[in-house]
Amino acid sequence: MEEQRIGILGGTFDPIHCGHLVAAEAARERFRLQRVIFIPTGIPPHKEPATVTDFWHRYLMVALAVLTNPYFDVSRLEYERGGITYTVDTMRQLREIYGTAAELFFITGSDTILEIFGWKEPEQLLSLCKFIVAVRPGFDMHFVEKVLGKYYRTRVYPLEMPQLGISSSDIRRRVREGRSIRYLVPEAVEAYIRRERLYVASKG
Repeated sequence: MEEQRIGILGGTFDPIHCGHLVAAEAARERFRLQRVIFIPTGIPPHKEPATVTDFWHRYLMVALAVLTNPYFDVSRLEYERGGITYTVDTMRQLREIYGTAAELFFITGSDTILEIFGWKEPEQLLSLCKFIVAVRPGFDMHFVEKVLGKYYRTRVYPLEMPQLGISSSDIRRRVREGRSIRYLVPEAVEAYIRRERLYVASKG
């Protein structure tokens, strides 16, 4: 049986935007991933739940965003597990689902990977999956290597990609201010945000 190579892209996705999609597609192509699973966070450990949009809105926006890419899926895994959602627990669960033969690649950004030793059970997490770190061209990975030490060359792989400068917080602010978000999110996601009147009121 052919070994599975699966990418995992987690986040609050509040909302999902084109930067997420570009990173996922670049990782899929560069690392020959058979699929990329987007996993919207249930209850993120570092954010006040009241400041995060309801899970089902975030989940449906991701579902709309990945609909036309046959290599992309969306999962309710963290929501269904309940409680505060830690990445290490999610990767353990995925390891149980896909078995030890599957290669799991967690896709993240350079800023996030630098914080990994502040996460729950970081060394266990590093043993459960490999990391694809999206960086802008010319980014010096020296700091990432220094932070991750012995794990750097075997568990972490840089992925150069264009810096799009898109953020969910900027999109929420633009909606509150009545400004355009065209081309920052897929059309279906923009339509959903307008129809459900998301981000009109301030939630942070």
